[in-house]
Amino acid sequence: MAEELDRLLDEVERRFCRMPEWGAAGGGRNGDRERAATAEGRSAKTLMDAGSDEDDIDDIIDEICNDSSFARTPLKLKCNYPSVTPGSNGAVVQAHKKRCCPVYLGGSSSPNGIGTNISKRTCDQLRCTACDFRVLLFNDYSWDQSCDYLFFRNNMPELSKLRAKMIKKKGSRAYACQCSWRSIHELTDLQADQQLRWVCGKHAE
Repeated sequence: MAEELDRLLDEVERRFCRMPEWGAAGGGRNGDRERAATAEGRSAKTLMDAGSDEDDIDDIIDEICNDSSFARTPLKLKCNYPSVTPGSNGAVVQAHKKRCCPVYLGGSSSPNGIGTNISKRTCDQLRCTACDFRVLLFNDYSWDQSCDYLFFRNNMPELSKLRAKMIKKKGSRAYACQCSWRSIHELTDLQADQQLRWVCGKHAE
């Protein structure tokens, strides 16, 4: 009975599994044992081949590292920064820029420069954050009362056109950007005029 069952299983394997070579190796359980042994032999051979490949790779790496022509010097990073030698006077130093704090406006008699609480100088580097124009200033002039927004909008920064509404006045200073204008006679803190959007654009020392 057992032998007939083995033959039936072998017949099923040959017809449906399409593996006739297994039957050739031997029928029944003996054939299964032989097939298992063959598979184990192939797996062992594959592992041995893989191990030998790793050994070959290690040998190649060692050969490269031990080669006298191999560059051992470290790579040098390229920097665009100027080299500075301690104690040398040839180093390039960028000019630092400072802002006025607070910012002062003033008449023509007030000196220009970096304004501080101690040194109250009027700023001549003003810039408007509203129209993004540099603020122009004219000593010993004031603006005519008829000036309006459209006048400065259309004529800034052309001095030849602005002169049409500039009045000669000693001691005064006329300030203007494209959207705002002031006639100043004495030292004034810019923070006192909340309508102006002028800031210090930094001074080079």
